[in-house]
Amino acid sequence: MNAIPTAEAAGRVTLVGAGPGAADLLTVRAVKALRRATVALVDDLVDPSVLRYLRRSARVLPVGKRGGCVSTPQAFIHRLMVAEARRGEEVVRLKGGDPFVFGRGGEEVDALREAGIVVEVVSGLTAGIAGPAAMGIPVTDRRCAPGVALVTGHAKPGGQGPDWAALARSGLTLVVYMGTERVADVVVPLLAAGLPAATPAAVVSAAHTPRQREARCTLGTLEATLQADAGLGSPAVLVIGAVAARGAQAEALSAPWPAPAAGTACSQAAG
Repeated sequence: MNAIPTAEAAGRVTLVGAGPGAADLLTVRAVKALRRATVALVDDLVDPSVLRYLRRSARVLPVGKRGGCVSTPQAFIHRLMVAEARRGEEVVRLKGGDPFVFGRGGEEVDALREAGIVVEVVSGLTAGIAGPAAMGIPVTDRRCAPGVALVTGHAKPGGQGPDWAALARSGLTLVVYMGTERVADVVVPLLAAGLPAATPAAVVSAAHTPRQREARCTLGTLEATLQADAGLGSPAVLVIGAVAARGAQAEALSAPWPAPAAGTACSQAAG
């Protein structure tokens, strides 16, 4: 993405998506941005292996934001980015996944533009696609999933959450970010809207890292599955829909899938 023009340029900030975990999932453009950075503001969800692309002289400023933990206020992050850019630093704001997918990237771009700072956005591979893929799950499949909805399980206080009833009727794969702590707030309205309890579901935590944990279940057993395994906590995504029954393991991605019989759903065709 090209730099977003501003009226009064004073330094530069690059919002970089670090992807879901493994450093080799970074884009080439992201690596270039890291190599030229003199200051890096780093989220908690960024895997430490990614930082090896920074120059040794770069200052690394942790600005973590994690649900249920002590977090850096967003307004402070805005001020810090502006202050460092105005000092003439080459600032990278390093964020897990993609900056514009539940990464508050839009808020940060607005704050930087208002301050007259040149800002560039380098997209990253979002966990909502890469996490399920680590389990061999495609989030779309023309045989049973015409699309995918990326939604949050943790709406802003006082803000509007997803329309779960509409999503239950949509036939889309649902990928839920930040949903492990409030899984009942996801499951209950989906069941109430008529989505069958037997709908395939999956959870993947810390995808594409040595800490990766995963589980397959159904919508009806999703809450119990999370309660039974503390290792499935944040950072994690939930996958709800027929495609969640696909792919027994990540290694199976290279093997051909069994062909479904005419008219059967993905969950019925999965081995």
